[in-house]
Amino acid sequence: MFGNKLENMINKTPGGHSAVLMGLDGIPVDFFSKNEEIDIETVGMEFSVILREVRKTIELLESGSAEELTIRTTDMTTLVRLLNDEYFIALLLSPKGNLGKARYLLRVLAPELLAELR
Repeated sequence: MFGNKLENMINKTPGGHSAVLMGLDGIPVDFFSKNEEIDIETVGMEFSVILREVRKTIELLESGSAEELTIRTTDMTTLVRLLNDEYFIALLLSPKGNLGKARYLLRVLAPELLAELR
């Protein structure tokens, strides 16, 4: 259902590898991956734990609500966009992938995904 939208986003993102639509409870809704070596579902489950902690910290700081999180490593860039209090989408890029385009596509895709999740 959502896999086609995730695949389309990855294909439009230079350097895009994988994407997962995930509940903050750690249960994947759907995913797409070009790279068989990356277990995107496990990555999403691990990020669900991190995102819950990030949200707690933001609440303590009283600085609004979390929208986006980027983690860059030497081998991968992970972009996470929170859709609402229950769901997020994570996109994995190569280090030289187009982060700006990925951010734009996630921002545009978010309302579509939310509408279908309801």
